[in-house]
Amino acid sequence: MKLLLKAALRSRRHLSLVVVTFLTLFALTIASQMEMFALGVLSDNGADFFSLFSNQKSTTGFSVESISLDQVKETWDAIDVDKTGSINKQQAASYMSTHKSDTNPLNWIVREVKMRFQFTNSIKALISVLICVAVFKAIWLFASRYATQILSIRVSRDLRQQYFEHIQSLPMSFYQKHNIGSLSSRVVGDAGQIATSINSWLTNYLQTPFTIITCLSMCFYLSWQLSLVIFFGVPLIIVPIVFLARRVKRVSRQLQSNQERFANVLFDFLAGIQTVKIFSMEPFALKKYKEQNDRMAVLEGKSAKYGLLTRPILHAITTFCLAGVVIFGIYTLQMSLSQLIVFCGLLQLVYEPVKKFADENASIQRGVVAAERMFEVLHLKPAIEDAVGAAELKGFSNTIEFDHVWFSYQGEWVLKDLSFTVKKGETVAIVGPTGAGKSTIVQLLPRLHEVQKGEIRIDGKPLNAYTQRSIRETIAFVSQKPFLFCDTVAANITFGRHFPREKIEIAAKRAHAEEFILRMPESYDSMLAEAGQNLSGGQQQRLAIARALVKEAPILVLDEATSSLDALSEVRIKDAIANLHGEVTQILIAHRLSTIEHADRIIYLERGEKIAEGSKQELLADCEPFRRMWEAFHRESSTIKEESVLT
Repeated sequence: MKLLLKAALRSRRHLSLVVVTFLTLFALTIASQMEMFALGVLSDNGADFFSLFSNQKSTTGFSVESISLDQVKETWDAIDVDKTGSINKQQAASYMSTHKSDTNPLNWIVREVKMRFQFTNSIKALISVLICVAVFKAIWLFASRYATQILSIRVSRDLRQQYFEHIQSLPMSFYQKHNIGSLSSRVVGDAGQIATSINSWLTNYLQTPFTIITCLSMCFYLSWQLSLVIFFGVPLIIVPIVFLARRVKRVSRQLQSNQERFANVLFDFLAGIQTVKIFSMEPFALKKYKEQNDRMAVLEGKSAKYGLLTRPILHAITTFCLAGVVIFGIYTLQMSLSQLIVFCGLLQLVYEPVKKFADENASIQRGVVAAERMFEVLHLKPAIEDAVGAAELKGFSNTIEFDHVWFSYQGEWVLKDLSFTVKKGETVAIVGPTGAGKSTIVQLLPRLHEVQKGEIRIDGKPLNAYTQRSIRETIAFVSQKPFLFCDTVAANITFGRHFPREKIEIAAKRAHAEEFILRMPESYDSMLAEAGQNLSGGQQQRLAIARALVKEAPILVLDEATSSLDALSEVRIKDAIANLHGEVTQILIAHRLSTIEHADRIIYLERGEKIAEGSKQELLADCEPFRRMWEAFHRESSTIKEESVLT
């Protein structure tokens, strides 16, 4: 429950709305109680014969069961003061209010209201009051529901916003531990469930206690004997609520966990649909999907059973209690119809939120589980944060230094005692077999991960001396798998920044992307499909390179940037990169060694260790693994050229 309250009050702006919501629920309860009393006034047809003409009480303390003729004559003369020979309801009500010491406060309230507003002689006045009460309740019913809905909408909105902002601050290791389907289900499903549960929480823990306390107080004031019946029903109501609430929470936790796995299976299938179809593995995918789908149906069935079972049980209990009130009130306390209507109406105002409590409590328990899952992420603190007093990195003027850097992943050292220096304007290539740690190096540079030992310095200062944002603004990065979103070509190149169209076109030309952009229906304003699916892999890569070039950052990092390009495009990109030599500092990672021929220095890695460093000629002469890699590359290139000539 604390997590739901924390979610509702996470933003101070919600506090005032919570207060307004509570006040509207308070007013709605008052309006409902006024409605019950109005029905009592409407159903009261005046004093009955026994209450009007009796002048004593029975020895049992209840109403008398017989009246003598002398009693009638005596009372008649007191009422008919004008000796007209007849009496009306107004005279009877006036007599009752002045001569009868009725111990039932409800009778006195009804008589006073009818006397003050002259309802006995004016049905129009009675109808007008009833209409006003109905309109008053309708207004507050709308206001309370609207206020709770607005509160839940804003809480859900802010939770989604805070969740997204928070996960952006988390390191890459977080995303390696969590599945995308899991993260997306939490931000969409859990935030919505929390908002719905806050609505239920406001009703159950603010309005319901107020309603119960005020209505029970009125019931005891009107008839303490009849109110004792309530105590027989309260234990019968509490037991099933507590018993079933525990099971609802347990099943809800299992259900939401299974929904997360279900989303992961669906996401994996959609992401790998091409592979599934190529290998004709639709039955395998269907089996995995069916297992999770069937499991979720079983849990949903249990949740429905426990959620729906409570209300029928409570309905039966409250029906028996109300029946007991009616029987006891009519045959023992000799209560009138109007009194029973008001009393039973107040009891219904007590029982109805209690019965709803069970329904709403199931939603609350689901919200508690959702809040636990969401706050599990929100409570994670970023592993990489800017140091106090971190400076802005403005430009790059000297060197990038890796000084005895160590980095491990899942307990295994990926980089071991790595040291090298990159000078401004220099082009340095990092090569080596798969798993050597090449990509890890370029992820450590923008602080996507933090080194475990050693230090990385830019212009003589360690990375943590600068803000993360300023470091990343200084680096233009092209990854092996480009990220493109559903927007125009120009928007994908600028990537949230504002550049003149002229600069965008120049960057596209330098990346050799303009040739296919101009063939698109609306050129730079053409829309791309999700993840750039209407482009080939090489075209996507060239757009990513154009995005890096338009940024004009002093440091350019290319991680297998030409892996998806055809031979002609690779030559063009290689020339474009070569033209940047001396203009920007370049760090290149490549398996295809043709793209690193112009590099000033080459660093060869194996298993996270630097084996050799130097120019291409130096490594060919002194580094046997590099020489074998170079010879294998040239043999492959020669084979490809021969096959192209034959075809």
